[in-house]
Amino acid sequence: MKKLLYFTLLIGGLFITQTSKAQISVNINIGSQPLWGPVGYDYARFYYMPEIDVYYNVASRKYTYFHGNRWVTKSKLPSRYRHVNLFSTYKVVINDNNPWRYHRDHRKSYARYASHRHQPVLRDARHDRPRHVVERRAPSRDIKHYKKMEKERNKHNKHHKNDRRR
Repeated sequence: MKKLLYFTLLIGGLFITQTSKAQISVNINIGSQPLWGPVGYDYARFYYMPEIDVYYNVASRKYTYFHGNRWVTKSKLPSRYRHVNLFSTYKVVINDNNPWRYHRDHRKSYARYASHRHQPVLRDARHDRPRHVVERRAPSRDIKHYKKMEKERNKHNKHHKNDRRR
């Protein structure tokens, strides 16, 4: 009886290990993206910033830029970029292993965004509010409109009260 139990456990263990190999791995790096990253991407490998001509590796949190005659990867930007506000500069998401191989194309394609300052960033994204924005009128106009509607409603109600009394 013990042999049968051990044999059953052994076979069951083999099936369990076989099913675990069939699991799918999904890589979503929302939590690892910096707060100054652009909104709307569940995965980003690199950001290209056309204003300063620099790539940022999201996974390693390092910047890659051209220095002298070669590409350099560092954890901090050089002092010549200290004036740059990463929250306001435009970022392009590039999901390539070595995006600097196509640097000439990136520079040409995204140069017009170098001074673009209206890209929402993760820090400012509010997931608890609706995605659409409703423009409101000035408060004074709202109050005037409300008073006018209230006056009309009272007039209407008075009219119907008189009808009910008859």
